Amino acid sequence: MDIRIQPLLMFCIHTVLSLLLMIAIIWGSFALWFQGAQELWVKVLLIGLWVVFGIFSLWRVWAAPSSWPTLAIFAGVLVAMLGWWSTIKPSNDRVWADDVAYVLQPEVHANLVTLNRVRNFNWRTTDDYDVRWEPRTYDLNQLESADLILSYWMGPAVAHTLVSFGFKDGRHVVFSLEIRKERGEKFSAIGGFFRQFEVVMIAADERDIVRVRSNVRGEQVYLYRLNVPQEDLRKMFLNYVDEAQSLVHTPTFYNTLTSNCTTIVYDLARRISPTLPLDYRLVLSGYLAEYAQDAKVLTPNVDFPTLKQRGFINPRAIAAANSPAFSELIRQGVPGVPMTSVSSANATEDSQP
Repeated sequence: MDIRIQPLLMFCIHTVLSLLLMIAIIWGSFALWFQGAQELWVKVLLIGLWVVFGIFSLWRVWAAPSSWPTLAIFAGVLVAMLGWWSTIKPSNDRVWADDVAYVLQPEVHANLVTLNRVRNFNWRTTDDYDVRWEPRTYDLNQLESADLILSYWMGPAVAHTLVSFGFKDGRHVVFSLEIRKERGEKFSAIGGFFRQFEVVMIAADERDIVRVRSNVRGEQVYLYRLNVPQEDLRKMFLNYVDEAQSLVHTPTFYNTLTSNCTTIVYDLARRISPTLPLDYRLVLSGYLAEYAQDAKVLTPNVDFPTLKQRGFINPRAIAAANSPAFSELIRQGVPGVPMTSVSSANATEDSQP
């Protein structure tokens, strides 16, 4: 080898090794923080030892004539850590927070779908609510609409994604893939990368799952009518049912990037339209509605600023409060939603077949 090339090659090798070491140090630190020992002092001690050893290995890469023995030991510890990581499995058996206490258990009998454990809480504050889980049965022959709902809670780029299905009798049921927090646990976007949460499919009444966001938490909520063929509505609904049934038997970890409330919408939509393209807006979920418009699944012949302005439901939701007509009232003026009489709206929301 040319003697002039050798120093450059060694520099490149050292640089790559350093990057890999830094990635391993950072990943291991977060893994130990979110999944390590319960005792804080043990957690801090283990992270400290891991970081010190990692920095020592990094120093050896550049300062020592031969760093391979140190790197071999570091690699062995990393392999052991990865082995421990592989033992962390999702579960449906924990002490869950009230609003995610139950896994949705659907039953399909021809055109009738019974959703056991539909959530119908009456929220007064985030800590004061009436707990109600109900069985509800829906006739797929009566399915007539689907709406995309985006609830913004952390700036314009991040939104929680829900899909609401409407039936001819005026009822609506919302499907939402949510993190399944344990009692007392708080959401962490970083923890979502490190197996801190499982996911759960929630089916809920709009006066619960929409109103808690718009009226109680003060999130900014937008509703868009989906323009999909009637036969695809049924497929969409049953895709959610299939996903819920899968989670009953196969618990799954939430992942902030790859398995969340927005990626599930995309994955289920791809079952109907396999050519749907990947897009950065599937990660930046706050822009999902623009993606949906580009995919031509929102109300046609209406520009997006109008769809967004008229789809902002907070003022109407706050005025509707806990009215039986909540679902119709929040849709007033939304493009693509037919005008109906408020007096006949949602009279059957509280009476289940």
